[in-house]
Amino acid sequence: MSNSIGKFFTVTSFGESHGRCIGVIIDGCPAGLAITEDDIQRELDGRRPGIGVAATSRTEEDRVEILSGIYGSTTTGAPICLLVWNKDVDSSQYEKLRFLPRPGHADYTAFVKYGGFNDFRGGGRFSGRITAGFVTAGAVAKKLLDIISVEVLAHTVQIGGIKAQPKTFEEIRKNARENPLRCADLGALDEMTEVIEKAKEEGDSVGGIVEGVAQGVPVGLGEPVFDTLDGELAKALFSIPAVKGVEFGAGFSLAAKRGSESNDPFTIRNGKVVTMTNNAGGILGGISSGMPIVVRVAIKPTASIAKSQPTVNIKTIKSTTIEVKGRHDICIVPRAVAVVESMMAVVLSDFALRAGLLPRVIK
Repeated sequence: MSNSIGKFFTVTSFGESHGRCIGVIIDGCPAGLAITEDDIQRELDGRRPGIGVAATSRTEEDRVEILSGIYGSTTTGAPICLLVWNKDVDSSQYEKLRFLPRPGHADYTAFVKYGGFNDFRGGGRFSGRITAGFVTAGAVAKKLLDIISVEVLAHTVQIGGIKAQPKTFEEIRKNARENPLRCADLGALDEMTEVIEKAKEEGDSVGGIVEGVAQGVPVGLGEPVFDTLDGELAKALFSIPAVKGVEFGAGFSLAAKRGSESNDPFTIRNGKVVTMTNNAGGILGGISSGMPIVVRVAIKPTASIAKSQPTVNIKTIKSTTIEVKGRHDICIVPRAVAVVESMMAVVLSDFALRAGLLPRVIK
């Protein structure tokens, strides 16, 4: 497996869904960064299942523990180990499905790749549960970005076929964390909720889209040609289970436009070079342009559903059917919002350190 990301700000993820714990080790964080357990917990609480129709019945407390690298509310320069215990674990259903790969999950591919030795309970290493560790790393990364006045926010922009109306950065900051669906368009909440409720009644699930926006990113972040900023962001975002698509700026809609429509003309605003539009999503040639970085992440419907589906028994090599019982989100999109923010922050912190914009010791 490859469980680390980043070159200067390196995050290594560990743990499985039904193992004892999940967490991260962060190497390369500057010494002297002011951060507390409460700062990290605040971000982690944004990932927990909310109250509402989309939420899972697995009610993990998700309390972060700092094992190393932070002393007296500041980072020491040593590796930071952040851990979250798994407490509300019920593996009984997974024992019954040991040799019946669930459609849409990594059960079959993991079984083959690791010779059947992988921890299959709850999806093991391939579960969305591991993203709790991602969010703890994102909390540290966000604190670093505060130093250079970079802010990262994400919000739900689509659930099923219901799309939210575009909102300003200020509206995203004000509204997205104030409702269970993490949507900045409060007018879309009822329709989104209805879509989720209908899927739940039918034993099904729905997916959607999360948009991430980073404001204040300076010009020049990115290391072409193989460590481009958009390439590394996409890599980080694709590490989130259930993500099946990533686009920047106007994304795939650019394929239907002409150059005169898709180009972002340059102008001067308040003495700075900016673009009049942001179809490129704040990245040109793999390098940040100084405009807001805008990325949208497509999240597939939750793979675990109550409907009967065809599968095979990989022990007897015979066709059969499966009904996945247990505790699952009908829609994981709202919980992915905090994870998208975190992975964007992790990558931007790494590139800020590579560019020398952050000191090795913060005073």
